Amino acid sequence: MVAIKRSFLMLLLPVLLLCSGCGVYSFTGATVEGKTINIHTLENRARNVVPTVSPSLTAKIRTRILSQTGLTPVNTDKADYDMTGTITAYEVTVSGVTNTQQASQNRLTISVSVIFKNKLNDKGDFTQTFTRFEDFPANQTVQSVETALIEKIGNQLADDIFNKAFVNW
Repeated sequence: MVAIKRSFLMLLLPVLLLCSGCGVYSFTGATVEGKTINIHTLENRARNVVPTVSPSLTAKIRTRILSQTGLTPVNTDKADYDMTGTITAYEVTVSGVTNTQQASQNRLTISVSVIFKNKLNDKGDFTQTFTRFEDFPANQTVQSVETALIEKIGNQLADDIFNKAFVNW
């Protein structure tokens, strides 16, 4: 019995040392040195303004970052990280046509310009526009599929922004 306990401790000790040896680590691949973040509500400057897009995308980005980093949200300039953004495009275009020159697919495209600042150091600062889209059948109106499309595109944009800010690939 004592030998089993000793063997278990011998295996557990290196794992604990590896995990505690680094000041910054994460199981998501994120690199987080700070403790706080200020995520501003996205400003909607798209030509086509849909009132639900800004709060929906802001919430998705906020949820993705907070759930994966353990950062504390604050509304102050003293935050370790600061993220501002603008919705620059919300467009529906034709993405596919039939032999009779009739639209078969439409595409909803959303673009978000993000400014991310790491106030602990300049490492990781960026200004970048992220764009994602989803196609939908031309026989459906954008209003009938809009909520689902915004959900899908929002998740993709939140992943892209999170990865750029914290995963550093």
